[in-house]
Amino acid sequence: MEKEEELQESATPCLHLVSAFFACEPPDFVISYAREFGGGSITESVQSFIWNGCINKSDVKYNGPYLKRFLKKLIVEIESNGDVVLDELYEKYIFCLACVKDDELAKGNTRMLRRFSFLFPKDCSQASSCQILGKLEVTLQCSLNMLEGDTGCSIWPSGLFLSEFILSFPEVFSGKSCLEQVGSGVGLVGVCLAQANCSKVILTDGDLSTLANMKLNLELNQLATDMLGHTQINNTVQCLYLPWESATENELCEFMPDIVLGADVIYDPLCLPHLVRVLTMLLKREDLNLHYLNNGCKEHLNGNTHAEHLSPALGQGPVAYIASVIRNIDTFNCFLSLAEKAKLIVSDITDTMKPLDLFPYLKSYERSSIRMFKISYLCK
Repeated sequence: MEKEEELQESATPCLHLVSAFFACEPPDFVISYAREFGGGSITESVQSFIWNGCINKSDVKYNGPYLKRFLKKLIVEIESNGDVVLDELYEKYIFCLACVKDDELAKGNTRMLRRFSFLFPKDCSQASSCQILGKLEVTLQCSLNMLEGDTGCSIWPSGLFLSEFILSFPEVFSGKSCLEQVGSGVGLVGVCLAQANCSKVILTDGDLSTLANMKLNLELNQLATDMLGHTQINNTVQCLYLPWESATENELCEFMPDIVLGADVIYDPLCLPHLVRVLTMLLKREDLNLHYLNNGCKEHLNGNTHAEHLSPALGQGPVAYIASVIRNIDTFNCFLSLAEKAKLIVSDITDTMKPLDLFPYLKSYERSSIRMFKISYLCK
């Protein structure tokens, strides 16, 4: 018991172990934390901590497949080192063997709950970036299968990076109307925007099943949702169906966002013309203003709390923040070419606005491969 108390007092190692487990990191990574904390082996004290802090709090109904894999690897690791395995771990593994079928992972619609903890450094020098105290936990229902059209319900590195960016620079988003362009996925960015005290948060996606899953995730994180496009109310996030290909100027003029966001949207050459077209309509605020007036939308302007942003002469124009992994340089160059023709200015701000490392426990998260771009419209 004394050794277990010592473990619990070493806050950072224990926090990383528990955070990695509930984020469903690959079992080998979580076990490496446990081995490190036990001084090279997973002692009975470490096992007891894992049992009480992780396994005993895990929901077999949702995370049975992950728990089954984790326990198998954990038991093999302990036995291979000649240590004694706690009876509780054996019993839980036997229970998982009976409850979780081997073909569970093969199902295209299988979901699991992942809890991501944003860990804010205590000695953060960016005081304005640490307005959220200590730790923020976000629970998301995600897909176990990234194939068969279920990519919209998966967690992507650029989404993690964009969420870190928002929470590292909340002053950029505070009080602003924000729209995450098609591809809002599981809703992680939306939860972070709500934490940054935005005046309005609109999340869009082109897949209805993804939207339904997103709505569930927002509710899991105590955020009210509106999928019908009703007037925004406090603490409400709008979830709207909006495919790039069919998005019209009439639809887009209803949003008038101050900030447009996107994660991993520069990947398909066939989608790039639609992406640039939508970005241009959202960022070319002067033309959208004229569209409002020419189409009898003046009443919307009169009641719009962000009317000061509608004209470049009255305030700063809207901007977009896009986080993306550049998987194919030709595809990215095609995007830059289309953006230039549309009079969009694309700036790489990865090195000038570095987000805090809020996921120090995610060993599977490759931050170095992600770039952050700020996009604006070139005014006449």
